[in-house]
Amino acid sequence: MSQHLSILGSTGSIGVSTLDVVGRHPDRFSVYALSAHRNLDRLFEQCVAHRPKVAVVADAQGAHSLAARLADAGLKVEVTYGPQALIEIAQASEVTMVVAAIVGAAGLQSTLAAARAGKRILLANKESLVLSGALFMATAERAGATLLPLDSEHNAIFQCLPQVAGENRVSTRGVEKLVLTASGGPFRERELASLENVTPDEACAHPNWVMGRKISVDSASMMNKGLEVIEARWLFNMPPEKIEVLIHPQSVIHSMVTYADGSTLAQLGNPDMRTPIAHALAFPDRVTSGVTGLNLADIGKLTFEAPDLRRFPCLRLAFDTLRSGGTAGALLNAANEIAVAAFLEGRIRFTAIAQVVEQVLDAVAVGEATSLDVVLEADRRARELAAGIVAKLPAPASS
Repeated sequence: MSQHLSILGSTGSIGVSTLDVVGRHPDRFSVYALSAHRNLDRLFEQCVAHRPKVAVVADAQGAHSLAARLADAGLKVEVTYGPQALIEIAQASEVTMVVAAIVGAAGLQSTLAAARAGKRILLANKESLVLSGALFMATAERAGATLLPLDSEHNAIFQCLPQVAGENRVSTRGVEKLVLTASGGPFRERELASLENVTPDEACAHPNWVMGRKISVDSASMMNKGLEVIEARWLFNMPPEKIEVLIHPQSVIHSMVTYADGSTLAQLGNPDMRTPIAHALAFPDRVTSGVTGLNLADIGKLTFEAPDLRRFPCLRLAFDTLRSGGTAGALLNAANEIAVAAFLEGRIRFTAIAQVVEQVLDAVAVGEATSLDVVLEADRRARELAAGIVAKLPAPASS
């Protein structure tokens, strides 16, 4: 039976890769709905290629523009807009799988709606668990939702854990440690003193992966890895002391699991998001992804090193946040989103990103994340404070 997908954030790198895999298996997958924020040209092209029933955009103006273009092309696609429309396509009765690929806190409510509706969720929006891990996992469990990770690291861990017989979940019995690998990004070997002068284009020039600008900056600062550590804690119910990060510049080993008997299992593959996407789409089956298999003889060697927390203070802040619990994740993520946006706009230095986040974490008391409203209020407060801190920082000399 064909699986019907809603792809939240279809014009980003995850959405594009998902549609590439889906297009290779028209007998298995069909597209019910697509969503985009501002990239209407790409969304139009996706609608032409995949013929969804519904397309969702950010606002009424964009909806009117897209609807007119689709009508001119002779396509019958319902075009809607706004946060409520995202929730509706996430929980629509026709949908069996939801790809949660909206970047940042903006993806929380629609992803949570998919969990409430008991959907099979292909999770790329790590912020849903960073902001509301305990709430999100409890909601998913109550509704019988299935969570399959799309981040290459979490998907690798998932593949290294034994599947519970007859269920779409894995067991962590006997696990001693989860090891998330990280490339180290573009600044792994750069002089520390020079980091304050890096440009947005340099920060976005990832050596191994092609990603959007926000996540590329997060990779350069290793905040992205910090967010992944918090996500892993909730996905696999693993305490902070059993989660480690290891720098692996080749991005061939995507993560590892160490067991009590001394065994370590690793998942390897070329750095292409279509591999974890294909795994999650077809699980527990395997389907072609369009990715070429590894040739280890050509690669020659794989290297590893411990992360330098002086170079990557955002990783330290994420581990501190994980140990704090409660609303700390919402504070961390919100402050980082404000700081990264300011850096990309040329208003603060790269090294100021961690400074902004740390000042917000120091200034706002952490509370219990007892409800979504509490989480969203922490998010709002952190954004407000971070914006004030950014406004007082000196701009880079070149701006």
